[in-house]
Amino acid sequence: MITARIKRQQYLDTNGILNRPLPAHIDNREQLIELYQTLVTTRLFDEAAVNLQRTGIIGTYAQSRGQEAIGGAIGKAMLCDDVFIPYYRDIATQIQRGVRLEEILQYWGGDERGSCFAKQKHDFPLCVPIATQFCHAIGVAFALKQRANQNVAVVTGGDGSTSKGDFYEAINIAGAMSLPCLFVINNNQWAISVPIEHQTAAETIAHKAYAAGIESTQIEGNDPIAMLVGVQQALEKIRHSGKPFFIEAISYRICDHTTADDATRYMQAQALQDAIKKEPLIRYKKFLCQYYDWSNEEDLRVYHDSQQVVHQAVEDFQLIKQQQDGEFFDYMYQDLPVDLAEQKQTFLDELKRHE
Repeated sequence: MITARIKRQQYLDTNGILNRPLPAHIDNREQLIELYQTLVTTRLFDEAAVNLQRTGIIGTYAQSRGQEAIGGAIGKAMLCDDVFIPYYRDIATQIQRGVRLEEILQYWGGDERGSCFAKQKHDFPLCVPIATQFCHAIGVAFALKQRANQNVAVVTGGDGSTSKGDFYEAINIAGAMSLPCLFVINNNQWAISVPIEHQTAAETIAHKAYAAGIESTQIEGNDPIAMLVGVQQALEKIRHSGKPFFIEAISYRICDHTTADDATRYMQAQALQDAIKKEPLIRYKKFLCQYYDWSNEEDLRVYHDSQQVVHQAVEDFQLIKQQQDGEFFDYMYQDLPVDLAEQKQTFLDELKRHE
């Protein structure tokens, strides 16, 4: 069997110790702390969102616990005029690109108006259908190529999404047409309850991109430094070559798939505990303490400031006036087709009947 060798990038070991020199362009204490603040805010927002779901205030929610470094790096590396096409674990990227936390809560609360971002008009909304975002991304990348402005379409997905036909179609077209698209796959080892070894016979997920003629790499997804450097390098390659690039970020989902899931039914307890010891927030804090004299007082301040931001977002979300009954039908088409108009009326009639 002939296989391509896929490189795997890592800077920090599980104790936050550098195993290679830090690139000079990111050796900046203030910027590194900004990244840490993003990771902390994402973690605290996740916890708040789960609490809101448990109390019936929002609907099903997908956490990103233990996977914050991936989105944190993407958001920090992208340019403002790049286009982000996310899936449902990309809070860390969105908040760096101007999406408000209350808008994210509004979306998960069942109000589509949360996808109409006040400050970020050209990024795409969260995508819950599995893998359809890849097809959207290559359309965006094709448009960016026509503009010839060196901007990049950045699309994300989970390991499970790489088993879908949409994924294969997208990487094939991206490779064949040399589209400026960065694919970042969060391999958190689980497609809901299906482990990675039962999902594919490919040596790595990154090999799937190789088959489509796309350069690819693996990155330690629990290492914020490796993720940041890797995404920056990938984006620069795409800007100069115009060709797509593929990143497989290796992480572990130390939470349920969504709040509708119970991971204890299929995850081995020991494997989960081992993964928790390697998670990015702990690793990155150790790195800051080791190399940048990070103090407990500074850490408490970061957590306090992030908690205030999250608390304010929850308050602002709860003050949003609820959308009118059935209004979500109105966002599907510019002119509502007859069959959907009938469905809307049936929905409204049923609501009245149950009042």
